[in-house]
Amino acid sequence: MNEVTRVIETNGVQIKLHLGDCVAGMREHLSDGCVDVVVTSPPYNLGINYNGYNDAISREHYLGWMGDWAQETKRVLSDDGSLFLNIGSKPTDPLVPFQILRVMNQYFALQNVIHWVKSIAIMKSEVGDYPGITQDIVVGHYKPINSGRFLNDCHEYIFHFTKHAKTPLDRLAVGVPYQDKTNVSRWANNGADLHCRGNTWFIPYETIKSRDKERPHPATFPVELPKRCIRLHGVDRARLVIDPFLGIGSSAIAACSLNLPFVGFETTPEYFEESCRRVEKFLSGQSGELVFL
Repeated sequence: MNEVTRVIETNGVQIKLHLGDCVAGMREHLSDGCVDVVVTSPPYNLGINYNGYNDAISREHYLGWMGDWAQETKRVLSDDGSLFLNIGSKPTDPLVPFQILRVMNQYFALQNVIHWVKSIAIMKSEVGDYPGITQDIVVGHYKPINSGRFLNDCHEYIFHFTKHAKTPLDRLAVGVPYQDKTNVSRWANNGADLHCRGNTWFIPYETIKSRDKERPHPATFPVELPKRCIRLHGVDRARLVIDPFLGIGSSAIAACSLNLPFVGFETTPEYFEESCRRVEKFLSGQSGELVFL
């Protein structure tokens, strides 16, 4: 594949999107320690129907390839950098995230485990008189399965890797207000009505509401997910954000929204072109989120 590079500049910040392999691309384009935030979601090897990529290779081959990618990522990541790795599974193959975790631990320290909750049910009867909960709440989306053995899969992992498990975070940048306002003065937060969100993040993803519409990519994450990861690391400490598995560019849009330099790599021409289109659409003042009406 001949590499193609698209450079998009906004507010003096460059967004560089490369059509090409991420391992070779990082070796060619990125120097040692130049990256502060990596936020990405590689193929899960679960048989997803990607264009131009076999997502059902042998598990041994897949994990070896993950090691190659991890080793190169470690080279370009700064000593206080963060790698946010989104990994999912499926009910019939739940071990994938943990097998990947074992590989990644050869190169990085696992500093945090975040649970991306895509669907949640809160029953009024189970929380009693909790403030604000006036009725049953079932919100978010999932892929239902017809099985007498397995549960619907309503979450994915975000593994937060660093080099030494000592990377400082801006926890309140993604904080939430206190439900009980008496806690504002009780806890030492300089009187701010804000506390750590914790490691469960409810972020619904876009759904297709019409059978006439097709997803441009079979496994996307919403822009809010990489944006929240970048903010948690600390926007002021993010000199460069990268996504080695760009897909259709959600992480690029997240970096754009925070006015941060970005580099992404994608091997499938259709997804690469969709990334470029979505970034340019976002910068023109339109939403970069996927909307299916």
